[in-house]
Amino acid sequence: MITTFVRHAVKDFASWKTVYDDFMPKAKEKGVRAEHVFRDPNAPDQVIVTHQFQSVKDANEFFNSTELKDAMQSAGVSSAPEIWFGEDIKKEVH
Repeated sequence: MITTFVRHAVKDFASWKTVYDDFMPKAKEKGVRAEHVFRDPNAPDQVIVTHQFQSVKDANEFFNSTELKDAMQSAGVSSAPEIWFGEDIKKEVH
């Protein structure tokens, strides 16, 4: 499982969240398996989102999609997103 961590600034959190929620059905069609939204309590215009995907390929296709770019622009994303990829590695408990 791949988890992506995305951070960017938004012009207005409430407006951004509405567009984000409306876009989620399309995001799920494009491979998003789970998601979480966080907001920096000291800088409410800073949003951190995690998405889980089955593979790096699915994540790359999602982030390169025109639909996502259009939704981000419509939502009022005001800074270039910082995106990190993480592979979920679980240790066995002995």
